[in-house]
Amino acid sequence: MALNPDRLLPIEPEARAIARRLFEGVANLPIVSPHGHTDPLWYADNQPFPDPAALFVVPDHYIFRMLYSQGVPLEALGVPRTDGGPSETDPRAIWRIFAENYPLFRGTPSRLWFEHSLETVFGIEQRLTAGNADALYELITERLGDDDMRPRALFDRFGIEAISTTDAAIDDLAAHDRIRQSGWSGRVLPCYRPDAVIDADRPDFAASLDRLFELTGQPRTYAGYLEAHRIRRAYFKARGATATDHGHPTARTAALTPAEAALLFDKVVSGRAELAETELFRAQMLTEMARMSLEDGLVMQIHPGSMRNHNPALFARFGMDKGADIPTRTDYVRALKPLLDQVGNEPQLTVIVFTLDETVYSRELAPLAGHYPALRLGPAWWFFDSPEGMRRFRETTTETAGFYNTVGFNDDTRAFLSIPARHDVARRVDCAYLARLVADGRLDEDEAHEVAADLAYRLAKLAYRL
Repeated sequence: MALNPDRLLPIEPEARAIARRLFEGVANLPIVSPHGHTDPLWYADNQPFPDPAALFVVPDHYIFRMLYSQGVPLEALGVPRTDGGPSETDPRAIWRIFAENYPLFRGTPSRLWFEHSLETVFGIEQRLTAGNADALYELITERLGDDDMRPRALFDRFGIEAISTTDAAIDDLAAHDRIRQSGWSGRVLPCYRPDAVIDADRPDFAASLDRLFELTGQPRTYAGYLEAHRIRRAYFKARGATATDHGHPTARTAALTPAEAALLFDKVVSGRAELAETELFRAQMLTEMARMSLEDGLVMQIHPGSMRNHNPALFARFGMDKGADIPTRTDYVRALKPLLDQVGNEPQLTVIVFTLDETVYSRELAPLAGHYPALRLGPAWWFFDSPEGMRRFRETTTETAGFYNTVGFNDDTRAFLSIPARHDVARRVDCAYLARLVADGRLDEDEAHEVAADLAYRLAKLAYRL
């Protein structure tokens, strides 16, 4: 299973030679991970990971959505049920199911990430099979007991310079406080994610809103609500946050008058709002969040375009984020116009827009980012966090937005060991793309080396103010 040193590089001899030189220059640059979902408790507690299944299978929706598509029940993979019903608790049994079904991942980025982790972290060069599942389980389990396999040691070993978690607006950030007070030098930053107190269609909206007002002591008015956000954003910023994140169903924004927004707020919090009104409220709040980012300097990320929990039976049984989220068509030109009319010409503001709709890269997003000073393009995300998706992103956006209206790469993962693997893939794909530009006579090689380092490292630091 030994990793091919030329994986993902061009097959044409001249371009491959160029790509090798480019990749050699960026392969060992520090990792900047400005958007992700790792658990801050890992770094605060610094406890060993318990077992291979907990490390690779149970937290990774890329893994269990593929297995579920082939008829493997989520209960068999140890995914907890919301009703407290039985789920598999034997990690070895979960690992065996993964091993028996491992051929399902041929050709997927999940296999690239997993095998990179096996070889570079554990020194394993055997491909996982049903036959060697138990032996590899024992080997990994034994290694997980070593001090150099604890989260902080791996953080340092991976060369992570900074990593951001994703935290609810009402989170007390106690884990982040413990990290900061521990004396450890690792830079773990919170990120302000206010979806639960903005999206009235969420089942936890009312309780989350109550908690927001309780934490901030603000009156239950629209003005008090906006001030509550400012207070919480300042709380996050004091603990190192440099960004906010917004996972809305669409990219729609709005520019209501204060009086209109206050009336809408009253209707939404009373529970009387219809679906069109809750969507309008989310749209208004994206614009309000952009205004606040202009005030406090937090970078704003917008992650729209996913129909969450598409499978209602699965949602009822297991809850959110269980692999049933599906990309949707997303409009940006009209949807973002109210926000851009308000703040799009502000060069001191950074709004990073992601998409799950590839059809808008060249038609909408690249032209928008290629014009508005406040707008930047996030990298290929989620379903397109793959070699092919990354290549298509560069091919369809560079001609209009260039490289410097993009923000490098972020790994957006819950699977800690996949972080260096994902950055390795992104760096290889970008070096392959740049090598072809050099081979085509469109870029000098010294320029390509500079751009490769920008894409791998510098642009993320600059965009996220790290």
